[in-house]
Amino acid sequence: MSAVRSYRDLEVWKKAVSWTELVYRASSLWPTDERFGLTSQVRRSSVSIASNIAEGAARHGTADFRRFIGIAQGSLAEAETQLLIAYRLDYLSEDQLNRLTAGADEISRMLMSLSAALKRRAE
Repeated sequence: MSAVRSYRDLEVWKKAVSWTELVYRASSLWPTDERFGLTSQVRRSSVSIASNIAEGAARHGTADFRRFIGIAQGSLAEAETQLLIAYRLDYLSEDQLNRLTAGADEISRMLMSLSAALKRRAE
């Protein structure tokens, strides 16, 4: 973690940004009547993941950073739930859902590792 100068150096932030791009691409094909509903919600929650990582990294305290990592984890769970709903409404194929879920699982593991590293640093 000592080589990290900016949130832009964090692999989890990079993965979260790329994952958000995938969410945007997948949701671009959803019905237009969902534009202000599920489409908007899943996009906002996916954007929130990388945004909270960045905001937490910009804070000066480790405890604050960990709190924002927790918020990012919550946003990830929210986005996953919305993607499952989209799948159940036939807005996503099973293959799309599986790819997005695999990406979410990887980001979740990375967030947990980052939080654990921050906890160790604070001790």
